[in-house]
Order: sequence, then structure tokens, then C-alpha cells
Amino acid sequence: MTLSAVATRYANALADVVTRDSSALRPEAAVAELRAFEAALKSSTELQNALISPAVPASRKRAVVGRIGQALHLSGISRNFLYVLIDHRRTGSLSDVIHSFELIVDERLGYAHAEVTSAGGLTEAQRTSLNQRLETLTGKRLKTRFTVDAGLIGGVIARIGSTVYDGSVRGQLSSMGRRLSAEG
Repeated sequence: MTLSAVATRYANALADVVTRDSSALRPEAAVAELRAFEAALKSSTELQNALISPAVPASRKRAVVGRIGQALHLSGISRNFLYVLIDHRRTGSLSDVIHSFELIVDERLGYAHAEVTSAGGLTEAQRTSLNQRLETLTGKRLKTRFTVDAGLIGGVIARIGSTVYDGSVRGQLSSMGRRLSAEG
């Protein structure tokens, strides 16, 4: 089983728990809690090594995670999930699990991810308008990430899943060049 398949399996299990109507933890809160734990983990090489090392007993790892969980005010669900990762020696996969978890939860809640690259920074009004147009075009609710690439000259490129909408000047010039070379 590949690492991404392992991460997806654990992420799906957590998503099953937090997307239930009876869940005491909202999916967004679970992501925030796990990201906070991940940040604490990344801030200490010694902690990372201790939680990943097979030489450290699982009971000691659980105790450390329990103390960190208390300090971060983690819910019981998040803490128990981290214990499961410890018990199955998957602590090193935490970042991949969180990433998969976010994608799975977004999909279950009806969101798609969009990457929008523009030639210059967009105002909040432009971002909102563009996001609304893309949602209308795709028929999905979007979580959009905006970046800037001055090489576009002007316009925007939007990637939603495997679909690319190229409204950039660079893309238009490239398309025009291909048509002219095909005619001549």
C-alpha cells in the first residue's frame, strides 16, 4: 500500500467520525486541531524523532501526545486519532493524513478546490466576483487559493481539478500563435 493510500485510509476513517450528525467535533475544527498539533510537532526535532522512533514505547508517545493535546486544548476525537496513528506507527504520515483529510471532508461537504493565478494582485471584490463566476460555471462550491504570476502579462488561469480555464494574455497569444502556424 502506498503512502497516499495509507494516508487516505486514515483520513477517511476520521472523516467518517467527524461528518456524522452526532459528532461533537466539526470537520473544520478537527482540521484546525490537527494543524495545531502538526505545527507543534514541526517546531521540535526532538519531539518528531521521539514520536517516529520505534525505540520509544507507544505508551510514552501517548503520554507525550496527551500532554501536548491538553496544552493545545485538543478534543477527545483528535487526541484519540493521534493515538491511533501512534499505535499503528503512522505518526510520520501525519502531514499526508491531514492533507487527505481536508480534501475528503471538502468533497463530502460539496466543495471543490480551485487554484487561480493572476498577473497581478486581485482586490477582494475581484476575488469574490471571480469565485462566484467559477462556482456558476462548475456548479460546485469552491475553496479558492489565489496566487500571482507576473509572467501571465494579464488575465487569469483557473485550475479546478483537472480542468484548466485559461483567460490569460499569455494563453491567448499562445493559442493565436498555434492557429497562425497551422494556417500557414
